[in-house]
Amino acid sequence: MNVRIRTHVTALLIAVSLVALAGCSDSKSSSQDNAKNTASASTPASSTPDASSASPSADPGAPIVAAYRHYWDEKVAAYAKASVQGTQLKKYAVADAYAAAETEVNSLKTKGLVATGRPTLSPKVTSVDTNRKVPQGSLTDCTDVSQWKLVKTSTDQEVALPKGRRTKYVTNAVAEKWYGQWVIIKVTPENQAC
Repeated sequence: MNVRIRTHVTALLIAVSLVALAGCSDSKSSSQDNAKNTASASTPASSTPDASSASPSADPGAPIVAAYRHYWDEKVAAYAKASVQGTQLKKYAVADAYAAAETEVNSLKTKGLVATGRPTLSPKVTSVDTNRKVPQGSLTDCTDVSQWKLVKTSTDQEVALPKGRRTKYVTNAVAEKWYGQWVIIKVTPENQAC
């Protein structure tokens, strides 16, 4: 697993992986907006229309944002039970994005942990290229994991995480349109506060 993906894993696994923690500590606090972002991961995919495969909208980036939010909905569901089984993660995440999420979930299971709550997302599409053989788009997100908590499955106790850990960070994602549906192919958390 490369260093960038490991940084993302530590957003939740920081308490159980002190080596990865060093790369995620927030040495320069963001003095920007301390108010909570109001944009959050969308409601579960089953209760909303599947915008990632809907007909073209006036905003070419909207289906990319929808796919990203669906990816997070399914990732949150997988983290909540430490298993990708029974989720639709494979529908919204492929290639590196799926492999990284599956590795993170397996690590939680091995350590006897699950995650409760959910991150707050603020994705913004940075590019869309539909003229490629395989259409591609990119987005940047300010991912806030402060309300996504680790809990020991054996005791239902929340895991105390280090105070200096980064809870809001920049995430870059790449999406492609496969068989008429936008899917997330790569998610790269940056060691940068937002």
